Amino acid sequence: MDSSQSSTLGTGGSGGNGIVSSQTNDTRTATPNDDPKQNLTQVINSIQKTLGLLHQLYLTVSSFNAASQLPLLQRLNSLVSELDNMAKLSEKCNIQVPMEVLNLIDDGKNPDEFTRDVLNSCIAKNQVTKGKTDAFKSLRKHLLEELEQTFPDEVESYREIRASSAAIEAELSPFIW
Repeated sequence: MDSSQSSTLGTGGSGGNGIVSSQTNDTRTATPNDDPKQNLTQVINSIQKTLGLLHQLYLTVSSFNAASQLPLLQRLNSLVSELDNMAKLSEKCNIQVPMEVLNLIDDGKNPDEFTRDVLNSCIAKNQVTKGKTDAFKSLRKHLLEELEQTFPDEVESYREIRASSAAIEAELSPFIW
C-alpha cells in the first residue's frame, strides 16, 4: 500500500472527496454503555455509507481502465474498512429479527406483509378470546339467575361476599402495582 492509499484510509475512505468520516471516531470513543438508539443510528449511518461506497465501486468498475486501478483499490479498501466498522458497531446493537422476515426478504417479498399478517392474526385471536370471555360472562349471569330462583338466600350471601372482596381488592390495588 502506498502513501496515497493510506492517507485515503485515514480520512475514512471517502474515495478522494475530502470528507472526513465521523463514524470511525465514534467507535473508538464509544463506551459499552452507550444509548441503544444512538448505537442503532450509528449502524444505520454505516449501512448508508456502505451503500454509497458500493455505488462508487460500481461506477468505478463499470468504467474501469488502467488509470482507474488506484481509485478502485482505494474504494475497495474503504469498503472493507467500513464493513469492519459496521461489524464493530453492530456488536453493540441487540436487535432480533424474526426468521420469517428474513425468509420473506430472501424471497423478494415485502417484510411489511409479515407485520400485517401477524397483526391480523393477533386481532383474530383477540376476537376469539373476547367471544369466549363474553360467553363465560353470559353463562355466569344465566347460572346466577337460575341459582337465585332455586337458592335465593345463598345467592344473596354470595353477592355480599363478592362485593366485600371487590372493595378490599380496590383498597389494596395501589399496593399491588
